[in-house]
Parts: sequence; C-alpha cells; structure tokens
Amino acid sequence: MRRISRITVAGAATASLALALSACGGTSTEASSEGSKGGDKGLAIAYDVGGKGDQSFNDAAYAGLEKAKKDFGYTTADVEPTDGETDADKEQRLASLAKQGYNPVIGVGYAYAAAVKGAAEKFPNTTFGIVDDSTVEAKNVADLVFSEEEASYLAGVAAAKSTKTNTVGFVGGVDIPLIHKFQAGFEQGVKDTNPKAKVLTQYLTQTAEEGGFSSPDKGKSAAEGQIEKKADVVYAAAGVSGQGVIEAAAANKVWAIGVDSDQYSQEALAKYKDSILTSAMKDVAKAVYNLAKSVEDGKPETGIVRGDLKSGEVSLSNSNPKFADNAELQEALKTAKEKIVSGEIKVKTS
Repeated sequence: MRRISRITVAGAATASLALALSACGGTSTEASSEGSKGGDKGLAIAYDVGGKGDQSFNDAAYAGLEKAKKDFGYTTADVEPTDGETDADKEQRLASLAKQGYNPVIGVGYAYAAAVKGAAEKFPNTTFGIVDDSTVEAKNVADLVFSEEEASYLAGVAAAKSTKTNTVGFVGGVDIPLIHKFQAGFEQGVKDTNPKAKVLTQYLTQTAEEGGFSSPDKGKSAAEGQIEKKADVVYAAAGVSGQGVIEAAAANKVWAIGVDSDQYSQEALAKYKDSILTSAMKDVAKAVYNLAKSVEDGKPETGIVRGDLKSGEVSLSNSNPKFADNAELQEALKTAKEKIVSGEIKVKTS
C-alpha cells in the first residue's frame, strides 16, 4: 500500500505550482528511470484537447481523479494541454509527472499514444494509462478503451423512436476511426429500429489540430445545417464542439443527444437541458479511478482494459424525465441492450 499523505491544501497547491514550473522547463531525458520514492503522490492526469471544463470527456477523467484523491488521501495532479504541442511536449509532461513520483500517470485521449509509449519506457516502475487508445503495448501501460459503438447503438434506437420527421443527424468532431465507432453504432441503431429513417452525417474537421473537438461554433453550424434538412434529433460525438450542437438543437426546439458524460445534468448546459434527450456515456471516471485503485492495491492494471454495456461502463443517461418516463422507448432500449450483451446483435465499429 502507498503511504497516505497528510499534505494540507496549501501544500497541495505548492505541489501543483512546482508541477507547472517543472512541466514548462527541463527535458524528459533529465528524469530518473526510477521516479520518486516519496510514496505520497498518487494519480496524475494530462488532459486532451479542450482541457478541464469541457463538460464531457476531460471532466469525466477529472471526476475519477477527485474520487481517487478523496478515497486514498494522496496528492494528485492534473495538467492542461497547450496549443500546437508536439508528441515530445506531451511526453515531457508525462515524464515530469512520473519524475515527481505520481503513479499512475494517465494521458487522456488517443493523442497521447506516442507520449505514453516513450514515457513508459523511461519510467518502468510507474504505471501509465491512456484513454481511448489500444496501440500501446508495454508491461506498465493500461489501455483504457470503451465499446462506444454499443452506447451509440442505443442512442440510435432513442433517436429512431423520437424522430417525427424520419430524419436524424450525427455530428462527428474529427474524421478518425474512434469517432467512426460512434457513427457506425448510431446509424445501425437507427436503421434497425426505423428502416425509413435517414441519418445525416457531418464531420467538423479532418484533424484535431483544426479544432474539431474544441469549436462550439463549428458544431453549431453543422447542427443548424442538418436541422434545416429536417433533422429533429442530432447526436454529437465532438467534445467541446458538441456544446454548439446542443445550443442549435435548443434554439430550434429539436432533440440533442449528448456524449461521454450526462450532459443533461451539467451546470454549464443547464439552460439547454430540456433539449437534451439523453447522452451516450462512457465511464471515463470509473476507468481512471479503477486504474488508480489497482496501483493503490499493489496490483496495477495493464494491457487492454475495456468498458462496455455488459460491464456498465457505457450506457445511456436517464436524467431527462421525458426520456426516462417514455415506457415504449425504455422497453425498446431494454430489448436492444439485452440483445447486444447476449451477442444476438453485433454492433458495427466502422
């Protein structure tokens, strides 16, 4: 077991300042391969594009960090990305965290793949995690991945049962395989439920650097275009850009389906919540917390760690009463979920 820290809030703030300074200066090659032996530092996360406050993916990771901090009583750290950063910058950030003795260290998002691989080689005694990537193979790395297509299938069922125009929309942040999983599951769920329904699809950018996950204005414009073509349910898998999709749905009095977190319940989106039918969630918070707990228990998770409908780590939110109280819709979702879990329905990933 790791020694429990009794560092005060002021001490934690000092540690955070030291972290920020060290992340800005020095290089990863200066780090010892052993890491700190202090034993009072725990989970550290490095955010993806959009950073903390995205009301989605990154905030879910932060929730996992906060729970670990409360349960294990140790010092934690969370670090923001910078504009235009390279893989080397990301690796230096992770290495800096490991050098200071944080364990585990998690890169939030597939963009950290190269950085996690490099940092894990330099710090073999530190457990690293990466969310949404399964390509890093190392004895001290956990690939925290999800069957997003399964929750998206259920989102498709919800959209198909809720549309009055037989037209629904999908807005993807960046045209990459990860987001193709969301699209594939959603389209399959729609078509299996209502073969007459049409799915309009648009990706905001080809790369994350172009702002596909961080531009609410792009999301809003895409959703408005689909709504003009009669889409009355729009599902966004687009990070911060999805906030623009939700805003457009609310302005036009159609349904939006959120992603990653329960966006109906998020304070920043409260004025739009009556237009958020449901959210296709993946429990990034639980995955992050579970990795921290495994390290705390002395049995670190490694390899591919997958969350799916069966494990309960992907799901649809039930917060909107109009969604939760729709008996016909809930029955359709229950049937679809049972068939996915049993293997009767094979959900596509592309």
